[in-house]
Amino acid sequence: MYTQALVDNIFDVSFTRKYTTYKIQKGRSSTFYPFVFNDIMGLEQRGGVHVEDIKLALKGHVMDGYRFNPESKLSEDDRFYNKSPTDNDKVHVLVCVIDANNLSIMNKEVLQKIRDIRAEASDLGIPQVVIFTKPDRVSPEIKADVKNVYKVKILKQKLEKFSADVGIPMNCIFPVKNYHEEIDIDSDDDSLILSALRSIISFGDDYINFKQSAERLTCFNTE
Repeated sequence: MYTQALVDNIFDVSFTRKYTTYKIQKGRSSTFYPFVFNDIMGLEQRGGVHVEDIKLALKGHVMDGYRFNPESKLSEDDRFYNKSPTDNDKVHVLVCVIDANNLSIMNKEVLQKIRDIRAEASDLGIPQVVIFTKPDRVSPEIKADVKNVYKVKILKQKLEKFSADVGIPMNCIFPVKNYHEEIDIDSDDDSLILSALRSIISFGDDYINFKQSAERLTCFNTE
């Protein structure tokens, strides 16, 4: 369980207000795993993160600590605008986190925002992944045993509908059970989390390797 990223139990508005980078420490050592998470403000029907800010973040132009403004995007003269992003500043995988219970009330405006962001990521060659949270609240079968997560028809229908609405294929959508009441870790819950994380890291590696290969090919062709 990781408590560095603070959360809120009120779901009307986004709790995250700043662009924040999180590293995962290796046990009690002073070293970290070779990947980071960048957390952003959520999408909402009214307010929420400005879509253009997400597009800028994909390209590495948003610096850590930037406070999101739903009314306007980050400007180039802002002190949190990174004018010369390195590869480490850029996004290698775009992850969309969705509450499985909110799909039925997700409006067209939010879906259109997701499609717009996904189109930008696709133009940049960035892979996209969806994390479906709280599947145990969708079905009592999953609540009783999280290993049923891929067996319950109603959850599969929700995944298929979201896939059709935004275009992200089913093999890039992962149900993950949250730790929200538990105080101890559970191996079945962790198996879903680690499966999703393994795929995210693999997609990121593929993106980086492809980009490096393309750059070498370009250099070869211009000589």
